Parts: sequence; C-alpha cells; structure tokens
Amino acid sequence: MFETDKPITFEEFLNKAQVRVGNNLNPLKEYMKRKGIEKSKIKRLFENIQDKNEYLTRFYNRSLLIQPENMHITESPMKNGEMNNNKMVIYKNIIRSMHFKDILQNTKSGLENVPTFLNVLKDLYLNYIIDYKIITPSALHYIELGRLGSVFSSFYFRASIMNPYLVYSLNHSVLKGTRIFTPTLGWTSYCFGFLECPNVVEYVGTDVIEDVCKKTLDFAKTHSPDKKVEIFCQPSENLAKSANFLKKYKEHFDVVFFSPPYYRLELYKGANQSTEKYKTYEDWLEGYWEQTIKLCHHVLQKGGKMCYILSGYGSENTSEEYDLLGDMNKIAKKYFALKSTQPMFNIDVHMTKHKETAEKIMIFQK
Repeated sequence: MFETDKPITFEEFLNKAQVRVGNNLNPLKEYMKRKGIEKSKIKRLFENIQDKNEYLTRFYNRSLLIQPENMHITESPMKNGEMNNNKMVIYKNIIRSMHFKDILQNTKSGLENVPTFLNVLKDLYLNYIIDYKIITPSALHYIELGRLGSVFSSFYFRASIMNPYLVYSLNHSVLKGTRIFTPTLGWTSYCFGFLECPNVVEYVGTDVIEDVCKKTLDFAKTHSPDKKVEIFCQPSENLAKSANFLKKYKEHFDVVFFSPPYYRLELYKGANQSTEKYKTYEDWLEGYWEQTIKLCHHVLQKGGKMCYILSGYGSENTSEEYDLLGDMNKIAKKYFALKSTQPMFNIDVHMTKHKETAEKIMIFQK
C-alpha cells in the first residue's frame, strides 16, 4: 500500500508538499512562513517520511501481526472487578487484521475534522499532504524525540475494539453463559472471546456491516467447527420484528452481550446504520435502543443475564449534551433488573472524548 515510485529530495518535498486544514490545502512553504515553522523542524518530519518503513513495520508488528500461538487464549481469565480492555492486547491483532481497512480507515469519527488514521498516513507518505496537527508545536516536539507514532495514535481516529480476552474473561468469571446472543458483532471480537470459553456451545449474532458478518461466520467455522454458530446480517431492531427469529429463539439464550453504538461517536460504513435511520437522538433511543432491548428480553431465558458496556459522553458537535449512559440504562430498567455495575478500564478512548476514565460494564437480569 505504501510503496512509492522514486525517492524525493528535501527541496523537492518543500516545493511539492501541502498542508491540509479542514477541507483546504495550503502550500507547505506558505504555511511555514505564516506559522513561523523552522525549516529544520520540517526536515525532521521529511526524514521520518523517507524512513517510513521503520514506523510502518513497527506498527504492523505491534498492531496487525498474528502469531499462531495467539489464535487461542491460554491465559487465566481476568477476575471479577478487574476487567481491563488493554490487558493482553495481542488478541486485538486478530481483529484488526481481519477488518483492518474498516477499523483504520472506513469508520469515521462523529467529531468534526478528525481524519482517520490510515487516510492520514496515506496522504502523508504517498501524496505529501500533511495534516496541520502533525506540524503543531507539540507534535513537532514529539517528532524531534523520534515519536511520530505517538502523534499518529494521539490525533487520528481508529475504530474502538473490544479485546476478545476481555470478552472471554467476563464470560468465564462473571456471566458464565453457554448460549450467547450479541445484537452487534463487535468486529468479530465477541465471537472470538465467547468461542474460546469451553462451556459455550452456541453463539448467535447480528450486524449491519455485510463484510463483518461474512468474516465472522468464516472465522467461527474455521476456529470452532464443533460449536453451533449463526450470523444474521441485519439491524437488531429488525430482528425484533422477525416472526421466524422470535419463534426460534424465544427464551433460548442465557447471556446477551454487546457494546452498543455510542450514538454518533463512531460512524460506520454501510447501509442500515442506526445513526442514518434515526435522525435525532430521541428517535435513535426509541427506534434502535428500546427495540433492541425488547429483543434481548424476548430471547433471554428467565434468570438470564444481559450485559452491555458503554460510557456517558456529550455531543461534541452541538451545544446539546447527551446523558447516554443514563438514558440507555433508564430504558433497559423498564425490562430488566440491574444487578451490578463495574468499571472496564480502557486507555484507548482519548480521541473519542469519553467523559469518564472508565467505561461501565452493566449487568442486568431477566
């Protein structure tokens, strides 16, 4: 993806490069003069571009490379109350590799002017288009320290991923489910985590991203051919209206688990997205969330557990504030009894403007 035809000199770079500010492109030389950016600072960035293979290889090895020994979870599960999405992150690599373009490029931030990680890298390394944040004083300071990767990871959007190891630990230590339903697929991470649990005999999930549905089913068939798996490719609120689904799975599952969409925090590629179907927050709560909760209640056995993970956050694009956690829990409590709440520690939310330091694991019972 990042191969280039021929090397370029620093002077050629200065004449060719542009700076992206929003939707506008500015010649680099003019931008440097306007902002008083020293030529030596830009030369250090240019050297990083010339040595891009060093960063790209490091990123690949850390975030995308799959080792055969990591295809199955061998560590002891995390204990109840100690759930950490950033423990044993090597298991996230399987998920990122499977869906790397959707996670790193195609999923957009709901915040304005936050470009995606892969688009920024492609612009910089292939087209010499520099996002303006890369040459702010703080970013240039990190580049001087040889930490361009920290600039990329701090400023640019990557879709959030649930660690399969956390899903595995949560089921093993807390939920103890054997038949699982997930109203979203979570980039295949739920499937991976649950199928690693020896006591799980069946996994059923649905999603609206066709490619995710296909890859999840392919993964399940290859990874755990002895377990019963069914994947639907439609919105969960549509399943709530499917007579065949409701009949087949009435009070069938002992655990429902998911991390629901955070309204407009992440905007996914593809049709049937809830944020496209429901134009206001109130419509989304009623049309997507409450219908999904009703579906969860219908398919759960009496005494079964529904678990979801989310945090409160405010809209960053308007003056309106959303009490997402409070509003979603209020609807869930109409149908379920809240049994427990615990934090899920997650350091990978700095670009998504979560209000709280820890996301919440909410556990309800039918």
